[in-house]
Amino acid sequence: MNLAETLLPSLLGFGTGLALIVAIGAQNAYVLRLGIEGRTRTILPAVLICAVSDAVLIFAGILGIGLVVERTPVALIVIRVVGAAFLLCYGVFAAVRVFRPRALEPGTSPIPISTKVAVSTIVALTWLNPHVYLDTLIFLGSVANQQGGDARWWWGGGAITASFAWFFALGFGARHLRPFFARPGSWRILDAFIAVVMLSLGVRMALG
Repeated sequence: MNLAETLLPSLLGFGTGLALIVAIGAQNAYVLRLGIEGRTRTILPAVLICAVSDAVLIFAGILGIGLVVERTPVALIVIRVVGAAFLLCYGVFAAVRVFRPRALEPGTSPIPISTKVAVSTIVALTWLNPHVYLDTLIFLGSVANQQGGDARWWWGGGAITASFAWFFALGFGARHLRPFFARPGSWRILDAFIAVVMLSLGVRMALG
């Protein structure tokens, strides 16, 4: 394959993947919060889970597994119900934090989040969201396969690169906002934003 047959589909995959992943959602909102806290031991596994999950789903979509998921709507319904309940609960917790904000002091977190809790939460936000299967597994997988031949793998590789670039930039770039979050009012704004995102997505998911 020449450069045009590899670089072009890779760039198209990167652009399409980035456009889909950057959209505001529960996963991005949670990674943003972890990133602001600036704890490498917590944020590194979180962003890796997000990016690797996207990679697995995109490759699975290219292999045709997306068609199997599309033809088993019952599985997506179960995921939707459980995911909606999780998002609604997390949204309520975020709303409660709005009324009990704490300042972010040097080397501390307003509400300490352990690595175990962060990992389990990001796994739930990623794999209990039916849209991740529709958007990543089915949509991106289908678009990749439209490239035909080896180009589909280059396209998928571009989309996966976009996922890694975005989540690492979001997770480790958010720490630059730490001076702003030295004030309790700033955390009130962030948690209010997270609560709105989580609750609206939870309600939307519950209603199908």
